[in-house]
Amino acid sequence: MTPQASHWLERFERYLTTERRLSSHTLLAYRRDLAALLEWCTRNGVADWPGLDHQHIRSFAARSHARGLTGRSIQRRLSAVRSFFSFLLRERVLHRNPALDVRAPKAGKRLPHTLDVDEMAQLLARKPDGALEVRDLALMELFYSSGLRLSELTGLTLRNLDLASAQVRVMGKGSKERIVPVGTPARKALKRWLSERPGLAAAGEEAVFVGRNGTALGSRAVQLRVAAMARAAGLPQHLHPHMLRHSFATHLLESSRDLRGVQELLGHANISTTQVYTHLDFQHLARTYDQAHPRAKIRRK
Repeated sequence: MTPQASHWLERFERYLTTERRLSSHTLLAYRRDLAALLEWCTRNGVADWPGLDHQHIRSFAARSHARGLTGRSIQRRLSAVRSFFSFLLRERVLHRNPALDVRAPKAGKRLPHTLDVDEMAQLLARKPDGALEVRDLALMELFYSSGLRLSELTGLTLRNLDLASAQVRVMGKGSKERIVPVGTPARKALKRWLSERPGLAAAGEEAVFVGRNGTALGSRAVQLRVAAMARAAGLPQHLHPHMLRHSFATHLLESSRDLRGVQELLGHANISTTQVYTHLDFQHLARTYDQAHPRAKIRRK
C-alpha cells in the first residue's frame, strides 16, 4: 500500500475520534481490523483503496476464516471495513463500497449456560437468615419456578401476584402480558417474604421485592444478590439471573418435551427462539448415552 493509502487510515481514525466519539476500546478494534486489511492488501499487491473490488473483500474474509476467526469476529471485521469505505465514499476517494454485499460465514448459535438440577437444588437449599435473605431466596425461587426475565421480576407488583391461584402476571417484551404458574416451593418462599416485607417497604410501595431503603429493588441489585447467593452455595460458575431462566426452560423441556408449552411460558414471540433449548436437551441426552449405553463405552476404548 502507498503512504497515501495509509494516510487515509489515520484520517479515518481521527474521524472516529472527533466526529463519532467512539470509545478507546472500539477504536482499538477498528484499528486492529483495518490493520489486517492493510496487511492483506500489501501481501496481494493492492496498492491503493480504489484498486479493491468485491472479490478482493470476499478473499479477505475467506482468508480471515482460514486463519481461525469465528463467523462473529469476521462479521465485526467486515463491519469495520464497510465503515471505512463509507468514509472514503464521503471523501470522494471511492465511487462504490466494495464490501457492501460481502457476508461473513454464518456465526454458530451460542448456547446458553445453565445449572443442572443438582446445582439448582444446592443453590436453593440454603436456609435464609434475616428478612433480606428471605427476600433473596424468594426471588431466586420465583426466577426458577416461573422462568421470569430480570425486568419482569423487578417490575412485579403486589397486585400481579396471586398466590392463592399459584399464578403471577408479568409484562414481557413488547408490553405483552402473560400469566405463568408459581410452583409450591416458590409460593412458600414468597409467602414468607411477604410476611417480612412490611418491615422494609416504604409507604405506598407496590413492588414485590424491595431493598433496604424500602423502594423497588433494581436490576443491578438483583444481579449482585443472585451472584452472592451462588458464591455462598459454593457454585463454581458466575451466576446471573438469565441463567436461572435458561435452567427453568431446559429442565422443563427435558421433562415435558413440550416445546410449544415452554415457548408460552417463556413469552417468546417466535418458536425459533425457544428451539435453542432443544440443542441443550440433545447435549444432555448425548451425555446420558455416553455414560449408559454399552456400545458407547466400547467405542471410547
